[in-house]
Amino acid sequence: MADKKNLKQRINAGEIIIGASAGPEADRAKLESALERHPYDFFSLDSQHSPFSEHKVVEFCELADDLGIDVHFRIKHTRHAYLVGNMLDLGPTLIEVPQTETEATVDEAIEHFYFPPVARRSWIGGASKGLKAAGGDRLKYADWWNNYGVLWMQIESINAITNTKRFAKQGVDCVSWGPADLSFSRESNPDHPLKTDDDCVRYVVNQLEGTGVKLAYRSYDPALRNKYIDMGATVLLEKA
Repeated sequence: MADKKNLKQRINAGEIIIGASAGPEADRAKLESALERHPYDFFSLDSQHSPFSEHKVVEFCELADDLGIDVHFRIKHTRHAYLVGNMLDLGPTLIEVPQTETEATVDEAIEHFYFPPVARRSWIGGASKGLKAAGGDRLKYADWWNNYGVLWMQIESINAITNTKRFAKQGVDCVSWGPADLSFSRESNPDHPLKTDDDCVRYVVNQLEGTGVKLAYRSYDPALRNKYIDMGATVLLEKA
């Protein structure tokens, strides 16, 4: 277990963190090429809108680990928050729960993300990130993971945006969204004071002040990097 500041600590400290989306079929050459363009802090896999194989996720995470980089994984559905621990057994470091609308979803994700005594994630499979470095020691690994793994909740509606502070619970590292689903919600609420995506960014950054939870944003385009950093987002996701 390295002594240098890990990704969770860097996120919590408000450092600018940049990740890149990649498909599970991405090979070493593609990932190395992406890292040559920018020293990305993590690679991202998605199962919400993409087909995925658990075996492919394990292979991808092992490749990323060999390159010394963490993996973000968006689970398939909000109601699968109870499977967060199972997905972590495949090797990701960062887990994202899509379309969060209730505190109950946040509580369930936290419950299955952290090991006792923090929460009640079940003991793990052999592909879990960092297990080998812990030498298989259960308590040592649990303590390490609880201070290493990154949990973020995706808020994709006006209702979720306005409830940001309720979702910014201890154990949550980031809240995030992509503009498409939030646009559907804004269009369905034309009289709401949050008229634009930028309005929502400013509102959420204000709501998160003092909570320790950071805003992650799917900017996708490196040309937009400074725009969202200047607005207060500290974790950005771009295309590899």
